Amino acid sequence: MITGVNYYLSRIIEALIISVLVAYLTAPLSIRLAHKLGVIDKPKDARRVHKKPIPRFGGMAIFLGSMAAMTIPAGMNSRIKAAMIGGLLMYLLGIWDDIKDIKPVVKFLGQFIIASIVYALGIRITFISNFFGATVTDSHANVILSAGVAYIITVLWIIGITNAVNLMDGLDGLAAGSVAIMSLSLAYIAYIHGARLGSMPVCIALVAVAGGCIGFLPYNFSPAKTFMGDGGALYLGYMIAVLSVISPLKRATVVGAIIPMLTLAVPIFDTMFAMLRRMLRHESIMKADKGHLHHHLMAAGFGQRRSVLIMYGIVGIMGEVAILISRELYKDAIPLFLIACLYLGIIIIPKRPKKGLKTIITQDVSEIEKENFVDYLNYERQRRKELRAKAAEQVAAEFAEEASPDIDRDIEEYLKKLEPASGEVKEEGNG
Repeated sequence: MITGVNYYLSRIIEALIISVLVAYLTAPLSIRLAHKLGVIDKPKDARRVHKKPIPRFGGMAIFLGSMAAMTIPAGMNSRIKAAMIGGLLMYLLGIWDDIKDIKPVVKFLGQFIIASIVYALGIRITFISNFFGATVTDSHANVILSAGVAYIITVLWIIGITNAVNLMDGLDGLAAGSVAIMSLSLAYIAYIHGARLGSMPVCIALVAVAGGCIGFLPYNFSPAKTFMGDGGALYLGYMIAVLSVISPLKRATVVGAIIPMLTLAVPIFDTMFAMLRRMLRHESIMKADKGHLHHHLMAAGFGQRRSVLIMYGIVGIMGEVAILISRELYKDAIPLFLIACLYLGIIIIPKRPKKGLKTIITQDVSEIEKENFVDYLNYERQRRKELRAKAAEQVAAEFAEEASPDIDRDIEEYLKKLEPASGEVKEEGNG
C-alpha cells in the first residue's frame, strides 16, 4: 500500500511540474500568435474593466500544459481519454468563438453536442444521493437514475459548469486562480480516498488542470499580459465538470454527490444569481451585464487584485468545506460554509440596501459605484476641511508675533506645502 501511494505521489508531482512548465513556456507563444491572428480583446464596452487591448489566446497555454501532463502521468485510462477528447472539442469551440465571435446560441449548441458525445463515451451521472427515502436505491443508498434522466442531468451539469467558469473570467487572474483552487480541492479529495476507490488517475488529471492554470497565472494576474479567452475558459469549465463526474469519490459517503457542487459553489451561485437577476429585470438570461460577484467587489472600491484575492479566499473556503464533508466531518464543515455564505451576502448587499429583496438583487452595479464615489467625495471634503483648520492654526502660531497683512493668502500657501505630503488615493490595477 505504501509503495502504491508513493508511486502515485510521484506521478502527481510529475504532472504538476509538466503542466506548470509547459503552460508557462507556451504563454509567450500564445501572445505572439494572438497578435498574428488578430485575437485581441478591446475595451469596447463598460462591462470590460481593462483599459487597453489585450491578447486573448492564452487558453492555448493552459490547454497544452494540462493535456501534456494528462497524457504522460495520468495513465490514459478510458475515462481520462474520453475526458480529453471532449476537452479538445470544447477548446476548439472556444477558439472558434475567440476568432469569429460566434452567436451565443451557436456556442450553446456546440456545448450541447460535445456534452452528448462525452455521455456517449461513458462519462455520465448515473445516481444521486437518496435524501428523501426513494425506494429504487443501490447498496450505498443512492437513487439510481434512468438512462434518460442520467443523460439530461449529465448534459446540464457539463454545460452549466462550463458556462459558470466562463462567467468568472471577468477580472485578471480570477478564472485561472479559482479553477486552480477548485481543481486542487477535488484532487485532494480524490487522493485521500484514492487507495480504496481507484480515483488516482482522476486526481492526477485534476492536478494537471491546476498546474496549467498556475503556469498561466504569471501572465494573467493583474496587470494581465494576456487573457485565456473563451478557448481557455470553456476548456477549464468543461474539464473540472467532467473530472468531478468521473471520479468515484462520491461513493465514499451518502452525501458525497454534493461534494463537486460544494467545491464549485461560487461559480454555480454566481451563475444562478445572474440568471435570477436577469429574469427579474425581464431580460434574456444570456445577456451580459456587470452584476457578477467580482463586479460588486470592484464597485466597492477594492481594485482588481484585492477583488480577485477575496474571491480566491471564498473559493478556497468552499473547497475546504467539500474536503471536510468528504471525510464526514460535518460539524467542522458547517461553520466554514456559513462563513462563506456571510461573505457572499456582504459582497452582494450594498452598504445602504434599498427596500425589497428584488430591488437588492436587480440593483445596477453603477448605482453602487456612484454611492461609493459620493462617500469618497465626502471623505475628501472632510479631510481637506481638517487640513485647512490645521493649516490655519499653524499659520496663526507662526505669525503670532508679526501679523500678516493677508492671512488668507498665507494659509493657502501653507496648504500647498502640506498637500503633497497628505498622499493621494491611487487606483489599483489597470484592468
